[in-house]
Amino acid sequence: MANRELPRILDVGCGPHKLPGAIGIDRNPDTAADVICDIDCGALPFADDSFDRVRASHVIEHVADVIQTMEEFHRVTRPGGIVHVVTPHYSDYSSFCDPTHRWHLTSYSFYYFYPEGLHGEPSWYTRARFRERRVYIKLLRFWKALGFEFLVNHLGWVRRFWEHYLCFIVRGKLLEFELEVLK
Repeated sequence: MANRELPRILDVGCGPHKLPGAIGIDRNPDTAADVICDIDCGALPFADDSFDRVRASHVIEHVADVIQTMEEFHRVTRPGGIVHVVTPHYSDYSSFCDPTHRWHLTSYSFYYFYPEGLHGEPSWYTRARFRERRVYIKLLRFWKALGFEFLVNHLGWVRRFWEHYLCFIVRGKLLEFELEVLK
């Protein structure tokens, strides 16, 4: 980070609790946002590679177009920067009880943007590419207390088995993604 001491962070959909030191954006003027804009209305008002980190907590499930939104996050984040996305897991009741939620995501939803793609081939509908740095799945407290959350997050085969067969019994709560921007 030449000529900068602190990383430049964009807090997308910051609401009333903007991340300290970040530039906050929100479409609601009654928030702590520094910039009022709606990500669904086109490009973010920032130059390419403006940020070291983009944080979007409980935003992606609300947008009109996930691909377009991720492309904007990719555009405004420098190469090697991090995009941090938090969203409800699709098996949690909160994913469906909020009528403003348009998307219901799994721990594999962002494979679409990985170099190897969703099905072993790069996606031809977007050029935005990310590398998975970390995916963390939070389960309901009962399952966490029994140690199942640990297994889902530390053993790939348990995560796949849970996501495919068990997630509507052993409910997921929250997904946290840390994605490295590849350019």
